[in-house]
Amino acid sequence: MVDVSRVSPTSWTTLLPIVTALAVPVAWGRDLPLLAVALIGALLGGAVLAAVHHAEVVALRVGEPYGSLVLAVAVTVIEVALIVTLMFSGGGDAATLARDTVFAAVMITCNGIVGLSLLAGTIRQNVAQFSAEGAGAAMATVTTLATLALVLPTFTSSAQGPVFSPTQLVFAAVISLALYSLFVIVQTGRHRDYFLPTTDEGAPLPDDTHVERPSARVAGISLALLLVALVAVVGSAKLVSPAVERGVLAAGMPLAVVGVVIALLILLPETVAAVRAARVRKLQISLNLAYGSAMASIGLTIPVMALVSPWLPSPLHLGLGSVHLVLLALTAVVSVLTVVPGRATLLQAGVHLSLLATYLFLSVSP
Repeated sequence: MVDVSRVSPTSWTTLLPIVTALAVPVAWGRDLPLLAVALIGALLGGAVLAAVHHAEVVALRVGEPYGSLVLAVAVTVIEVALIVTLMFSGGGDAATLARDTVFAAVMITCNGIVGLSLLAGTIRQNVAQFSAEGAGAAMATVTTLATLALVLPTFTSSAQGPVFSPTQLVFAAVISLALYSLFVIVQTGRHRDYFLPTTDEGAPLPDDTHVERPSARVAGISLALLLVALVAVVGSAKLVSPAVERGVLAAGMPLAVVGVVIALLILLPETVAAVRAARVRKLQISLNLAYGSAMASIGLTIPVMALVSPWLPSPLHLGLGSVHLVLLALTAVVSVLTVVPGRATLLQAGVHLSLLATYLFLSVSP
């Protein structure tokens, strides 16, 4: 049970995000020894758990689906800032960094978070229930955004290579932002019931009236600590990336694997929160987190990339290669078959996790 009566200044959920956030600028730009990397990694894990705690406090205050939206958007905004920072720093992979990160986020959320949530939701019961209308609308939006941002650049002819022309990039940015904004309006407005947890009969689950609602002051402090924790997660993930890069190169794996590892670390707060929601039979919240994160990753990254693209040191490569196109298409088809019935079993969990495993394996051995 989340304690929502107060925020203790000596609690680990208060201290760990602050300590981790302070450690990031101290260690930034340095070649860290193995012991320091291990310490940063431990702080990273604590910051993830603290972020989930504070996200739950905020969610209890604002209700669903606003709580899921807060966590998904907050993580994505910080992720986009990290992408822009790394792209301006240059390097051989700068041109494909946005594409690789966004695609990794889509695969991890739509297969990893969804698969783990279905697994957690079906272990204790044979069939996990959720809103087909809400999950279906979210999946349709994710598929459209992914196709617009990651598939079309491979086939357009106005510019050479898997890139949009400047006019096409602006159009894609406007459409992406408009579609994501429309989804948020629908999710939090006239069709809010579609995105609430459901009973075994498919009806919206009543609010937990027995759960104490945090005060505005406690929720505000938790929101601030959530943002601090997320900054700490992203910053510490960047700090451990050189060690990960050295390990990847020593193992003879492609350098793109580093981006996948960093994406996994950044998405840890949503993963933990989604699995915890699924364990208490609130699978719809898990799906809101998964698809909302994928949507925000595309819908916010592409507009920002369009704004900063004139100043980037290299062209922005957004189009996917043939292998990733196949994986994206298969993910879309499987996801549709999962969400349309409004109920899922252990088999669907296994299928999604198998797709994630395939993506991770092919990232290591392309």
